[in-house]
Amino acid sequence: MVQFTKLRLSGFKSFVDATELAIEPGVTGVVGPNGCGKSNLVEALRWAMGETSPKSMRGKEMDDVIFAGSANRPSRNVADVTLVLDNSQRRAPAMFNDFDEIEVMRRIERGCGSTYRVNGKEVRARDVQLLFADAATGAHSTALVSQGRIGAIINAKPADRRSLLEEAAGITGLHSRRHEAELRLRAAETNLERLDDVISTLESQLQGLKKQARQATRYRNVNDQIRRSEAVVLHLEGNEAKAALAKAESAFGEAEQAVTEATQAASVKAAEQAEAAAELPGLREAEAEAAAALQRLKVDRDTLDREEAQAKEGKARAEERLAQLLGDKSRAEALAGDARAAQERLDQEHDVLAAAAEGEAEAIAAADSACASAAATAEQLDQALSAVTRKIAEDEARSQALQRHIGDLTQRLQRLRQQREEARTQREALQRETVAEADLQAAADALAGAEESLAESRRAGAAAA
Repeated sequence: MVQFTKLRLSGFKSFVDATELAIEPGVTGVVGPNGCGKSNLVEALRWAMGETSPKSMRGKEMDDVIFAGSANRPSRNVADVTLVLDNSQRRAPAMFNDFDEIEVMRRIERGCGSTYRVNGKEVRARDVQLLFADAATGAHSTALVSQGRIGAIINAKPADRRSLLEEAAGITGLHSRRHEAELRLRAAETNLERLDDVISTLESQLQGLKKQARQATRYRNVNDQIRRSEAVVLHLEGNEAKAALAKAESAFGEAEQAVTEATQAASVKAAEQAEAAAELPGLREAEAEAAAALQRLKVDRDTLDREEAQAKEGKARAEERLAQLLGDKSRAEALAGDARAAQERLDQEHDVLAAAAEGEAEAIAAADSACASAAATAEQLDQALSAVTRKIAEDEARSQALQRHIGDLTQRLQRLRQQREEARTQREALQRETVAEADLQAAADALAGAEESLAESRRAGAAAA
């Protein structure tokens, strides 16, 4: 019996990566939770041994054995299963018995079907099935025990148990070969029946051909009689043709005389044609001048039409520009009013800040004089040093606070000046925008000129028409 040693899978159902399962001598078990792929290994064995039913592989079609993809991995288009057999005892069929190891690979491509290879050589599915049948196994072997299989064997009828005994006896391959030989014998018998039909058809055709041969002989005899009759008819027609020839010669003489008369009449007509041809150049020249004048009028009319369209387009653009300038003028006037109001507020704030700055300068001068008098008093009154020291500290703190306040006011004054400069810049820009009224007047003048040119173009077109 042939021993299985390895099972390699790639892209088969849940085995998307290349996976190899070693089948050691003895018992090899696969343990795992539900859904880890244990049943897929058994189906891979059955599929590699030539299973052809998609339902046995738990699918609707055979392409379902290819990895269909997941949330993290794309689907595959090819799947293959390789089953390695130990043939060291040389018990395989003769066509595969030259190797110590036999590699049976089944490969399927999506939409293209599957192929079988044994040791790299492409073979038929029937050859692979016979290989495993001779080894007392196969895709439908009783050695592949599934759920409910034991009960089915126990409850099976004696006729159904025969396949189990034949497989145990190792004669499954002989029955497969006998079945194949019977199929070939039936095919040969069918071919013989077809040959009998062909022979009977050919015999009927032979009878038809004999009949056609007799008809051909009669046709040749009748054809000879027809030729002799045609010769007589042609002789009679020749005599009639000679008489007709003499009559045609007399008619030819009369025709020559008529041609001579027609030639004289043609010479007269040719002279008249020459006179008419002499008058033709003047008429053609007059016709060419009239056509040229008509063409010039058509060109002038097309030019006037284009000028009229351009004038209409210029008028529309001028009206749009006038409306845009009027809108810009209204926005400029509104911005100018806002700028004047902002300038007045800035002037008021500037006056307030200037008054505040003058009062702070007097306060700083008073503080300086107070500091000087406090210093003189400190020199004279050493006994009140501590009290004077506290007073000096308070005065210094107040001076620092005043200086910080002055710095804040100075920064605020600078910001106000900057805002005043920005407002002045905006006012100048608004003044420049208000100057666009002259452009409005120019656009209105251009619009009036375009309307006048349009009216002139219409009058010129009417005159040309």
